[in-house]
Amino acid sequence: MAAGWTIGPESLGRATRPLPPPATSRQTDVLRNARVLVVEDEFMVAALLEDRLSGLGCDVVGPAHDIESALALLACEPVDAAVLDVNICGRMVFPVADALAEQKIPFIFATAYGRGGLATPHAERAVLNKPYHERALEHALRAALLGRDRN
Repeated sequence: MAAGWTIGPESLGRATRPLPPPATSRQTDVLRNARVLVVEDEFMVAALLEDRLSGLGCDVVGPAHDIESALALLACEPVDAAVLDVNICGRMVFPVADALAEQKIPFIFATAYGRGGLATPHAERAVLNKPYHERALEHALRAALLGRDRN
């Protein structure tokens, strides 16, 4: 289960909690063609994340560079999961997180703030500490998508 995971650069892809088991064909398929909303205001970080997600077989929705664009994409595009930077142009991303939670769409926070930067309703969500390793992103996203049926 992804909730409560903190995955950061110090782990080089290893989580502070056990990672999901190695990919099976079902787990590999969960990433293939998964539509992942990216909310990130830094162009280079968004481009790198988009490249990493595409490399995992995901279809990137966005990236959205502000809260309003993210909410608009969420309203008109099918989304299976999301990766959210916490601070978007000086605003907290929690309206997007709230909308995702309401629709039962799994999401991961990607932030340099760590778990301490999360609002209470989302304090148990998965967190990728920036900068994060590509393997950590893969494991967190796989866990989020596999856990979707249980949410």
